[in-house]
Amino acid sequence: MTGSPTLIPSISSEDAPRQLPARRGFSVFYKNKTLLSLIDPIAQAERLVASLSVSAKTLYVCPSPLYAYGLASLLERLDVDSAILCVEADEQLFTLAHEAVGTLHDSRLCLVFAGHGAAPLRAFVKKRWGSRTFRRVELLRLTGGWQLFPALYEELAAALRRDLLTDLSNAMTLTRLGRLYIRNAVRNLPLLAHSLGFDAIVARFGAAPVLVLGAGPSLDAVLDCLAPDPAVHTRETRPFRIVCVDTSLGALRARDIPPDLVVALESQHWNLRDFVGLGGWNAPLAMDLSALPATKDTLGGELALFATEWTSLEFFTRLKAAGLMPETFPPLGSVGLSAVAIALRVSAGPLIVAGLDFSFTLDRYHARDTPSHRELLHRQNRLNSPINAAAAFRAGTFITRSKSGIPTRSDPALNTYRNLFEDEFSGKPRLYDIEGAGLSLGLNTLSMQAALALLRNVPPSPAKPFVPLHIDTSSISNFIQNEIVMLHRLKTMLCGDMAASPEELETLLLACDYLWAHFPDRAGKASAVPLAVPLAMDISFLKRVRVEIDPMLRLFS
Repeated sequence: MTGSPTLIPSISSEDAPRQLPARRGFSVFYKNKTLLSLIDPIAQAERLVASLSVSAKTLYVCPSPLYAYGLASLLERLDVDSAILCVEADEQLFTLAHEAVGTLHDSRLCLVFAGHGAAPLRAFVKKRWGSRTFRRVELLRLTGGWQLFPALYEELAAALRRDLLTDLSNAMTLTRLGRLYIRNAVRNLPLLAHSLGFDAIVARFGAAPVLVLGAGPSLDAVLDCLAPDPAVHTRETRPFRIVCVDTSLGALRARDIPPDLVVALESQHWNLRDFVGLGGWNAPLAMDLSALPATKDTLGGELALFATEWTSLEFFTRLKAAGLMPETFPPLGSVGLSAVAIALRVSAGPLIVAGLDFSFTLDRYHARDTPSHRELLHRQNRLNSPINAAAAFRAGTFITRSKSGIPTRSDPALNTYRNLFEDEFSGKPRLYDIEGAGLSLGLNTLSMQAALALLRNVPPSPAKPFVPLHIDTSSISNFIQNEIVMLHRLKTMLCGDMAASPEELETLLLACDYLWAHFPDRAGKASAVPLAVPLAMDISFLKRVRVEIDPMLRLFS
């Protein structure tokens, strides 16, 4: 079975591989290399497979499979929850392998072209198998074809391993916070009637340049250069727009630079301290549907709701069908990354990123006047240094080089976000970064002078008022009532007050998936992943679902 037809290349090279007869099977001579044994390539591949320690829930990445020797034997040894992903980076060898792999006819085996890098391959794996299907990725070299692109094949396997770790991390986050996400979303549903439409924000931003601000230490240098310019202190006279994360608000307020849009993502109460002292600033707020509801009252300005689909839910599908789903963005895990995604949506002009460092110094994690920096200063005395050695030198932290070659510090979590940023946004021509202390983001880097010139050398565009979505409150009420009816029906089934077939119960459980999406055994898994026991027949699962129903009914009521 082969991969998506869009991944199959067209052959343009005149240097075709030469087939050479062997004692059993064939060898291949290509680019001055003999890629298979000239004696018995079939036996050699089968010996490699026989010596392999086969594991459950494993994705075996087989670079350059050529004639697919050994793959049939491997399929016989694999569990049903493992799979083989054959990858080929050479156009002509891909055509050769396409025919050979296609003869095996096994759903656990597929072949994709890998000459376009890791991104298409990662997307293919995600679409084909979903999340949390595999526990490990193993690189399996059965032919000499991998020697043509050794670095590429290593990077492809490493990228798939990073995705696997990211999926596991997301599942752990969902297990811990998934219940809070859905409850915040339910509480925030009535706000849809007063939310601004993103199309109206697009009309206001137009093609103006946008400065997207994180809260890293490098933010200070940018704001200190902007602050002396009187034009930046009012939104109307400023020739560019500012989209910032909520943590950076204190640094902006200290310099009297109002943002055009503040992005808030946090579902817990920790980020409320970002808004201390900012009441009445009237800054427009873009808030996630699953963010802490109290966040909406912090700035006193317009509110624009957006949604990140933190997992696949029928609840979101019903919101879309009812016309109630706000603007949707991918779940990126970091408010800084979400701010960049939103800025790309609302402006057609160039975007300059600042303060997204994913690194820190010995004495500073965030810019001046942010909550963590103020707390550090408040604690400083004769006995407490501004250098937090326990944090700066904790296990896992490491010294690395910034995009400007300056030594800086980071940790695995920050580096993961940096990798995710590069995977998501590198190569976008409208995005720029400013040189400084942060890690490289895979963007074109500008000097401070060039960045300021790009922001300022644009005539100011007239600001247009934001326009609400005008969602009818009755639509929201009808949606909530339908959810209440469905939950009551499920409750009566689980309590034994209503007879129901396993099929009907299964259907209702799948429709109310927000009740159990955070369960450790289900968090982050694709719906296509087969279950050992159907949901309607799993007594332990049903008991846990029953406990979740009453709190959710109280929320909807």
